[in-house]
Amino acid sequence: MAPRFQRLRLRHPWRRMALHAWKRPADPSVYGFLDLDATRAIAWIEEARARTGVHVTITHLVGKAAAMALAARPDVNAIVRGGRGIWARDRVDVFFQIARDRGEDLLGALVKDADEKDPVAIATELEHLAKRVRAHRDPSLDLTSRLMERLPDPLIGPAMRVAETLGYDLGLDLRRLGIPFDAFGSVMITNVGTFGLTSALAPLVPFARTPLVITVGAIQDTPVAIDGRVEVRPVLELGVTLDHRILDGFQAGQLATRFREVLEDPARALSA
Repeated sequence: MAPRFQRLRLRHPWRRMALHAWKRPADPSVYGFLDLDATRAIAWIEEARARTGVHVTITHLVGKAAAMALAARPDVNAIVRGGRGIWARDRVDVFFQIARDRGEDLLGALVKDADEKDPVAIATELEHLAKRVRAHRDPSLDLTSRLMERLPDPLIGPAMRVAETLGYDLGLDLRRLGIPFDAFGSVMITNVGTFGLTSALAPLVPFARTPLVITVGAIQDTPVAIDGRVEVRPVLELGVTLDHRILDGFQAGQLATRFREVLEDPARALSA
């Protein structure tokens, strides 16, 4: 006999309101946290700073780890293109979010081919890009900002969706209009630790077509179990949001394993 459904009588006002407050689920986001022992990462960063004079941070190391993980799984370095399935990128670019105007404005910069660069090179390039962004001297961002300022509010959403469709679904180059091609790359990374947060989750950005967003929390001393003993270690918590249309638990587990290898022993992982 086929299953039957019986309508429930909702007695509580909130439950009745909730029934009409949301539409049926259509968001493919999957959220998770990854706790990592940052002892060796901190030591590696200090050594890299002393050796090169470059201000390498945990964010740069996370960016490198993300790039290496995606390079090992090119099938998840991809976009969903309209009704034509999943399409893989041919390079691993990492988008780092950058706070501007004392944190009031949030923009970013793209480090291309990040899997082929070490964290020192990533830090050097990102510092140069960030200075341009914060000084309002990035031509692409400035052109996009001017376009947004000219559009009335009701047209901003439709314009973004049109640009997304033309750029990603049809593969058109819109750079002459101030819209960089695949401007957000393979993964977005934002450091919430700079705002005093130890953990956070960020949403997927619909018009970015980026399958992975990573938040970097502030490193804090935490009791952890080491060989049956409790020790206080510096722990880094990453918040991860992924697109379930492209990644499932199996791929996410492989990415997490690679993150742990790189961030818990950078000297070994980066020399391999």
